[in-house]
Amino acid sequence: MSIATARVGSNIAFIKYWGVADATLNIPLSNSISMTLADAHTTTTVAWDEIGALENDAFVLDGVAQSPARSQRLTRHLDILRGLAGVTWRARVTSENNFPTASGIASSASGFAALTVAGCAALGLELDATRLSAIARRSSGSASRSLFGGFVEWAQGSSDADSVAFPLYGPEHWDLRDLVAVVSGAEKKLSSADGHLLAKSSPLLDGRIAHVNGWLAETRRALAERDIQRLGPVIELDALAMHSVMMTSSPSLLYWQPGTLDVLQAVRRWREEEGLAVYFTIDAGPNVHLICAAESAPEVETRLAALRSVERVIVSGPGRGPQLLDEHLI
Repeated sequence: MSIATARVGSNIAFIKYWGVADATLNIPLSNSISMTLADAHTTTTVAWDEIGALENDAFVLDGVAQSPARSQRLTRHLDILRGLAGVTWRARVTSENNFPTASGIASSASGFAALTVAGCAALGLELDATRLSAIARRSSGSASRSLFGGFVEWAQGSSDADSVAFPLYGPEHWDLRDLVAVVSGAEKKLSSADGHLLAKSSPLLDGRIAHVNGWLAETRRALAERDIQRLGPVIELDALAMHSVMMTSSPSLLYWQPGTLDVLQAVRRWREEEGLAVYFTIDAGPNVHLICAAESAPEVETRLAALRSVERVIVSGPGRGPQLLDEHLI
């Protein structure tokens, strides 16, 4: 077997991607900006079966063998890689997340980015990060951003040639922290991939899209100036706007749980009453990401740990791009 293993960081979107302009190519409705995470990552080994021993792709996720039905999205992505290499080989894929899977911490981003990097490396495909970004985007839009470290923007584009991510700043640019308040590690019932297809049914979608370019510009300025008090309000606004679209789609998506609101209220109380410079954002799930400067992180972590609704806290700074590892999971 031809084998390779990649470790790729998840990312937290400051300005979100929600909804698609082209479902076939997975082209988004707008640009988005994120921070790649150092300490929330996926490790994936891809072993291509050159001798034909496998009848179908085999997928193990977090130690559990996945059924063909649950592996369909992975197989479709492997089909893209097979097409690029001109082979029909099946693959054995083993993947592990060091954080809760499918719970709003962008496991599909790190997962499909890691699958792309490892799968292409095992096939001997020498592709640069931009090309890999386009490939990863086909199965998970946010995966396009995890192909780069630090602070990253994904250009909307209209094709594989230009709907790609690119780095804004490396991880050393700004020592931010993302503290993930995990209020539920359970897998969400509707995946982000399916949720994106519902966005256009929301009467609030057009309003959000009309404001996104302004929020993107404000986020770029905040990153350039390393200004948390400029970044914080805009990422909170965009997160609430995105979840408003989710909540008003048909059918409605209500990812929040009581613990989600508990954390949101606490963050605002700490900031408004005590002057602690910490801000929230929420991806497609119940768990809340708290963004603050590195020096504020210990205080924020202590406060989060004291909330009854918080099961655990994951702390991460900005991380680098994908790494190929010598040790394999298979």
